[in-house]
Amino acid sequence: MSLQTATAAPPESGPVEILQPARQTNAIVYASPHSGTDYHPEFVSESALDPVTLRRSEDSFVDEIFAAAPRLGSPLLKALFPRAYCDPNREAYELDPAMFGEPLPAYVNTRSARVAGGLGTIAKVVASGSEIYARKLSFAEARERIETLYRPYHDALQALLDQTRDTFGFAILIDCHSMPSIGGPMDQDKGHNRPDIVLGDRFGTSCDSRLTIAVEHAYSELGYRVTRNYPYAGGYTTHHYGSPATGVHALQIEINRAIYMDENRIDRIGGFQRLVADTTHIIDKLARHDISG
Repeated sequence: MSLQTATAAPPESGPVEILQPARQTNAIVYASPHSGTDYHPEFVSESALDPVTLRRSEDSFVDEIFAAAPRLGSPLLKALFPRAYCDPNREAYELDPAMFGEPLPAYVNTRSARVAGGLGTIAKVVASGSEIYARKLSFAEARERIETLYRPYHDALQALLDQTRDTFGFAILIDCHSMPSIGGPMDQDKGHNRPDIVLGDRFGTSCDSRLTIAVEHAYSELGYRVTRNYPYAGGYTTHHYGSPATGVHALQIEINRAIYMDENRIDRIGGFQRLVADTTHIIDKLARHDISG
C-alpha cells in the first residue's frame, strides 16, 4: 500500500476489527490501538500537515507484527482509525481547550500532562510536535469522533477481557505499541536513543510481576535490549484495565521503530520479517507459559 493510498482511504469497515482465534486457548488478549490507517479524506485535506507527516503518530505495522496471535489462540483487537484523528489510549474526554472555538463542558479533562503535551484524545500535534489543525475545532466534532470511534474500541476491548476472564478465571491484556527511536521534543528522554523494547506495567501495579518478567526474558533471550517503565510506564489503557486484584493484568509493549521501519518514509525495512518471526515466537511462548492471576 502506498503512502497516499493509506492516508486517503475512507473508513469502510467500521472503527475496529477483532481477529478471533478458531478457539481461544489462553487468557491473553492482544490490542493494537495506534496502527490504524483509515484516514477521513476531509481530515487529510484540511490538515495543516502533509499526509506523511500525519502518519508519524502511527504505530505503523504493529498490527502486522502481532498478527500471529489469533492463530496461536488469542484474540487481536485493532483500531482501524488513526491515532492522529482519535486516540483510544486516553480518557474519553481528555481535550485541549485551546484547540476549540467554544468553551468545553465541565466534565472534560483539560489539565492532564497528556493534554499539556498536545496529545489528548483529539491530538493537537503529531509525534514531531507539528500542529495538525489549521483551524479551531468544534466540540461537536470531538464528541462525534469519541462516540463513534473511541467508544466502540473500548466496548470491544472490555467485552474481550470480560469473556476471557469468564472462561479462564483471569485475563491478560498485552497493549501493543511502537515508539520513535529517539526521544521527541515532548518526551522525558528528549534527544536520547531508546532501547529496543520498553515494557510498561505502571511500576508493577498493572499486572503480576511474573508476566513482566516472562515477557522481558522472552525478548532478552532473542537479543533485544529491554527496559521497564522508562520512558513509557503504560498509558490510559494499562492503567484503566490493569487490575490484578480483580483478575485482569495489563502490560504495555513499546517496540523501537528503527528495528523494523524507515521512520521518515513510513515503510518496512529488512528487520521487519525478523521482528515478525521473533514476535510470533514470543506470542507462542506466552500462550504456553503458566501465567495465572
